[in-house]
Amino acid sequence: MLRTMQKGFTLIELMIVVAIIGILAAIALPAYQDYTARSQMSEAMTLASGAKGAVTETFSNNGVWPSSNVSAGLAAAADIKGKYVDNVNAAGGHIIATMKSSGVAAGISGATLTLSPITHSGSIEWKCKKDGSKDAKFYPASCRG
Repeated sequence: MLRTMQKGFTLIELMIVVAIIGILAAIALPAYQDYTARSQMSEAMTLASGAKGAVTETFSNNGVWPSSNVSAGLAAAADIKGKYVDNVNAAGGHIIATMKSSGVAAGISGATLTLSPITHSGSIEWKCKKDGSKDAKFYPASCRG
């Protein structure tokens, strides 16, 4: 008597595969959401860093920090924006990038990133500070300290 060989997967094998895929998705999704928030926050650092030159030059030429974007020779705060950044404001030497309230990752909605100047014997060093209410993991490494 000839027996036919059964081919294919059993139901339990398929259920195990589905369970493994579910576990991997549960791990990957939060990691991806954190990555998305960090990449959106990097836009704030890029736009804020772009204003450092004008603020530094104004201080070097006048001996005082600019009081506004206009006095630093920058566009108005509302005009310096990106896909995720609402505005970049330069006042008193500090450069503050504010994230949008919608259309960004939930963990950084309305967050601010501040670049503050520190003068050392004629040279200027910029220190990044994060918004106190937001999780540090979303900020660039230089802002987490």
